Amino acid sequence: MSPLERIRANPLPFADHLRIEFVSADLDRIVATMRVAPEHCTLGGRVHGGALMALADTMGGVGAFINLDAKAAGTTTIESKTNFLGGAPAGAVLVATATPIHRGRRTQVWQTRIETEDGKPVAWVTQTQLAL
Repeated sequence: MSPLERIRANPLPFADHLRIEFVSADLDRIVATMRVAPEHCTLGGRVHGGALMALADTMGGVGAFINLDAKAAGTTTIESKTNFLGGAPAGAVLVATATPIHRGRRTQVWQTRIETEDGKPVAWVTQTQLAL
């Protein structure tokens, strides 16, 4: 089973709620999109930081999941750092690309770059995942 097939075979309810769609995946790179819905926005109609953090957390968690040792029961986020670089309005499609920085026996560190479809940077997130 390919990494993308494995992701799709293990759907994440919160990712479905956010309307995250996984576009491609291998052990070194995962790409997903999320259309900014009105409920993902602040009062000003721009994507809320929490929605961006949830997208990035999903990406890092999925990256760690497809790279877990067969003996691991799962993964959990133990640290996350977000740099907000720009906004995106309701209706915009965000593209999230996650790549590993470190894949150890017990922890993995993933970086997720979130940008608009036209390449405008929105956020850069680094997170650490713990194998359970």
